[in-house]
Amino acid sequence: MRCSGSDKAAIQLLQNSNLSIKKTLERLDIHKPTFYNWLKRYQENGIDGLEDRKPAPKPIWNKITEEHRDSVIELALDKPDLSPREIAVSHTDEKDYYVSESNVCRLLKEQDLITRLAYILMQASDKFRQPTTRVNEMWQSDFTYFKIIGWGWYYLSTELDDYSRFIISWRLCTSMGA
Repeated sequence: MRCSGSDKAAIQLLQNSNLSIKKTLERLDIHKPTFYNWLKRYQENGIDGLEDRKPAPKPIWNKITEEHRDSVIELALDKPDLSPREIAVSHTDEKDYYVSESNVCRLLKEQDLITRLAYILMQASDKFRQPTTRVNEMWQSDFTYFKIIGWGWYYLSTELDDYSRFIISWRLCTSMGA
């Protein structure tokens, strides 16, 4: 619970009232250690000591230092043929300081030293290379397996005619063996 400095000062005044500190704190829903911390700050610094203070930023335990950031970037510039994984391993070997592959990628992206790989996308063609023109010219086989609760795994093998898409034959087995 956050209280303003004036609220905290009112608590200081209530200390001198006829109610006990315990009862006053219960009514205000403030814990005793919090009150005594405020009291100590009030005694040391007066009313200014009761103003809210921003908590000091805590150091990040796994933050990469500027020195190591610069050495990773320098290594990437010296050896542009290395992948981020290889840069991370090289840095660990040379500098005895571990930097993860993901951190290397992030640092290289920040410096515009890495781009996305150009992937070759495979697209489905509009026509089959060998289209069928009659029944029984080409067959397809399909295997699937499924689990029936209480019975176990079953395996279904089917052969289909490519032209008519009819099932020519099928076999249901309890094992993958023929």
